[in-house]
Amino acid sequence: MKRFADLIDRLSCESGRNARLRMLRDYFATTPDPDRGYALAALTGDLSFANAKPALIRQMISARTDPTLFAMSYDYVGDLSETAALLWPDAGAGTRNDLSLTAVVETMTAALRPQMADLLASWLDDLDETGRWALLKLVTGSFRIGISARLTRTALAQYGNRDVEEIEAVWHGLTPPYLPLFAWLEGRGPRPKPQHLAPFRSPMLAQPINETELRQLNPPDFVAEWKWDGIRVQAALGTGGDGAPIARLWSRSGEDISAAFPDLIAELTGKAHFEGAIDGELLVVQNGAVQSFNVLQQRLNRKTASSKLQAQYPAHIRAWDALALNGEDLAPLPWTERREHLENLVSRLNSPRISLSPLVPFASWDELAAARGAPAATDLGVDAAAVEGCMLKRRDSPYISGRPKGPWFKWKRDPHLIDAVLMYAQRGHGKRSSFHSDFTFGVWRTGDDGARVLTPVGKAYFGFTDEELGQLDRFVRANTINRFGPVREVTHTAAHGLVLEIAFEGLRRSPRHKSGVAMRFPRIHRIRWDKPPGEADELATLEKLLAAD
Repeated sequence: MKRFADLIDRLSCESGRNARLRMLRDYFATTPDPDRGYALAALTGDLSFANAKPALIRQMISARTDPTLFAMSYDYVGDLSETAALLWPDAGAGTRNDLSLTAVVETMTAALRPQMADLLASWLDDLDETGRWALLKLVTGSFRIGISARLTRTALAQYGNRDVEEIEAVWHGLTPPYLPLFAWLEGRGPRPKPQHLAPFRSPMLAQPINETELRQLNPPDFVAEWKWDGIRVQAALGTGGDGAPIARLWSRSGEDISAAFPDLIAELTGKAHFEGAIDGELLVVQNGAVQSFNVLQQRLNRKTASSKLQAQYPAHIRAWDALALNGEDLAPLPWTERREHLENLVSRLNSPRISLSPLVPFASWDELAAARGAPAATDLGVDAAAVEGCMLKRRDSPYISGRPKGPWFKWKRDPHLIDAVLMYAQRGHGKRSSFHSDFTFGVWRTGDDGARVLTPVGKAYFGFTDEELGQLDRFVRANTINRFGPVREVTHTAAHGLVLEIAFEGLRRSPRHKSGVAMRFPRIHRIRWDKPPGEADELATLEKLLAAD
C-alpha cells in the first residue's frame, strides 16, 4: 500500500506527461503481481467496491471530529479523501507499512456492508497521512490527479514495448489484476483473448476543427457525415455455445448498457445475420423523425426500461462504421471499404431500428459550410433538427482507437450565445478549491410589478482560461454582497456587476427551473468587461431561441 500511495502522491505533484509515463513504467517494472494489476485497475477506473462509498467516509470522519470543522475544511480543501486523511486522528500512524494493495482490494471486495466501517477505520488508524489519502482515493474511485485511463494504458504499452492500440484491442476482455496481460507484455504468455462473446472495441474519436483549419485540408481526401445529437454506442453480436445469438450494446467508455435497451437487443438478436460490431449514434426516432437529445435523455441513465418507456421513446442506431464482420477485423481497412461493408450489412438487416448515417455531398468547403449552417435546406427533411454539425473522415483512414490527429474531425455547428449577468459563485474542488470557479448567471425579465429583475438561467464552470479564472475569482471576492453557506452572492444590478457571454448547445422547457428553461452544455465563452449589466439579454431572447428550435 505504501508503494501505491507514493506513486499517486508523486503523480499528483507532476504535471509533465513524459515524467508521468516514466513513473508509471517504473511502477509496473518494480511492483510484483498482483499489486501492480490492482493499481492499474484503480488508475483506469476499473475498481469499485459495492459496500464502500463516499457517504460512509463522511459518516466516519464526522464521528471522529467536529462535524462543523469537517464541513468547513471540506469546503475549503475541496477533496473528500484529502480532508478526511488530514483530519483523521493519529492512532498508530505509519505502523502498517506492510499492508499490501492486494490485501486491501481483496478484503474490501469480500467484506459485507456492516463490516466495512470497522475495516476501514482499522486501516486508517495504522496508516500515515499519505497512506490514508491513498486508501480513501481507492475507496471513492476519484483520484483526480490528472491521470487518464488512456495515459495509463500508454505507459503500460511502453513498458511492454507494444503499440497502445494493441493494449486497447484486448483491454475490455480482461479483469483485474490482469495477470495474463502482464505475462504477455513480459513475454511469458500468449496474447490475451477477449473473454466476451460480443466484445467492446475501443472507439476511434475525432479531433475538433474550425473553418480556418478546415481550409488547409484537401476536400477530395475527405467524406462528410452528419454529426447527430445522441450518444456514441457500439452494437456487438456474437454466438453462444448453443448457437444462439448474443448481443451487447456498449457506451463509448465500454459500459454495458444492454439492460437499459432491451428493444434494441431484441432487434439485434432477431436480425442476427452476422457476427461483429457496428459503431454509431444512439437516438430516439418517433414517427420516422430523429428526436432531440432532450428526448433521448428519457432513456438514458436507467438500469432497465419498461415496455411503456420503450414504446414511448423507441431506441434507434444510426450506424456510421463497421468494425468487425463474420470473423474479419475491418478496422485496418480504409474507410471506403468499411463503408461498403456497412452499407451491405444495413441493407441486409432491413431493420426499422438500424439505419445508415447519410453522407453530406460537397465539392468544396464552401458547399460543406453552407450545408452545416442550414441542414434543413438539404435532403435531411425532418431529421435536420437533430443535427449538431458535421464529421469529416479521410477516405483512406483505418479505424484507430483513441483520438489520432488527422484522420477524423468534428465540425460542430456554432453554439448559441447570450450575454448574462453573474449572480452567484462557489469555490471548486480539487485544484480549484482555492478559486471561485462555479458560476450562476441570469438574464433580465419583467416582474409582476413591471420592474426588470434578474432570473437565474444556468450554471457554468468551464470555458475560461486559468488567467480568466483568477480574474473571475478576484471579482467575486471584491464584489460579494451576501453569503449562503459556501455560495457567494455578488453585485448584480443594472449599473454594477459583471456580464458573461455564455455559449450553449440548446434549450429545453424545464418546470424545475425558475426561468422555465434549461441550457445544454453552458460554458463561459467570454468575459464582457466592456458591457454594462443593464444591457445583458432578456429572458424573451431565450424564449425566441426555444421557439426556433
